[in-house]
Amino acid sequence: MREVLERRRGVPFGSKDNFSIDTAEQTVAEFHNIVQMVYLAMVVLSSIGLLIGGVGVMNIMLVSVTERTREIGVRKAIGAKSKDITWQFLLEAMTLTGMGGLIALILVNGLVLLIRVLLQWPGVVPVWAAMTGIAVSVCIGLIFGVWPAMKAAKLDPVEALRYE
Repeated sequence: MREVLERRRGVPFGSKDNFSIDTAEQTVAEFHNIVQMVYLAMVVLSSIGLLIGGVGVMNIMLVSVTERTREIGVRKAIGAKSKDITWQFLLEAMTLTGMGGLIALILVNGLVLLIRVLLQWPGVVPVWAAMTGIAVSVCIGLIFGVWPAMKAAKLDPVEALRYE
């Protein structure tokens, strides 16, 4: 095939071809490379979004600790252990992000249903993807809730009761 094209296009012997030949395997390999790059971009952008969301959750929880300093002092004064305070704030952060993940899942399922009805396209959110999304949401709350929870647990009860 290459010889026929070289003769028809008048390419001198030994010089560079002025045409290209692609096989189906090369096209499939190019497609896979493009899909891998899209996947990598998706992971990077999602990670940036999760980081920003996590920092937002951490800031909300730090404000919550500041606003509830007196409550923390009262709880510690009547016998709450630092572990109890830590778990209270960690569970609050995980609940906050878990509910956010649940709301996002409901919105995504609604969007998929709307696409199925309006455009007649098949579509479904796999159960594994839904569970992974909820788990990641809760884990973001756990990871970014550690610092505020530790800050709350380290408060001195006497100083916390004086705080206004």
